[in-house]
Amino acid sequence: MLKSYFDKNLIEAGCDEAGRGCLAGPVYAAAVILTKKYKNKWLDDSKKLSDKDRYELRPEIEASAVTWAVGVVDNVEIDRINILKASFLAMHRAIDQLKQSPELLLIDGNRFTPYKKTPHQCIIKGDGKYLSIAAASILAKTYRDDFMKEAALQYPHYGWDRNMGYPTKLHREAIRNHSTTSLHRLTFQLLPRQLEIELNA
Repeated sequence: MLKSYFDKNLIEAGCDEAGRGCLAGPVYAAAVILTKKYKNKWLDDSKKLSDKDRYELRPEIEASAVTWAVGVVDNVEIDRINILKASFLAMHRAIDQLKQSPELLLIDGNRFTPYKKTPHQCIIKGDGKYLSIAAASILAKTYRDDFMKEAALQYPHYGWDRNMGYPTKLHREAIRNHSTTSLHRLTFQLLPRQLEIELNA
């Protein structure tokens, strides 16, 4: 069972992102405030759960949360400011939308750009330690997956309904054969260096 809180005296929002390592699409982040008494033995790091489990947990999280929100930074902005800053910005945009102001932010990972004057605590692998971060990881992941599945209908060659924009062999072969789309992150290494040399020869 994951922990219910980091500090029992503060209103905490768990924050996590999804899609940082993808070659295409936006980065999503979620912020979730849960009650101190909230328990859920099924809730865990979204990467450890099946797709079916994540989608079953999403409405439970949304119904149980004190407040929750999702923030998005698209691929154009990612290319402009870099993916690390974009991940933090997506978290900021999620926190902006919360209906209650958190007194402490629990951030999955080891770095964060401070949000206004709100204290934060970075927690490595926090989505496997705290319920609110795990909840945020599930919301960020499922809402981003929804976006990529919809995008796959417009761009069917890239397998986004299965790889969600991550650098699979199929995805990279599609880039090589069909070039990039309006959703690709052009500052990323879209093809292995040797393939780029061959294409530009």
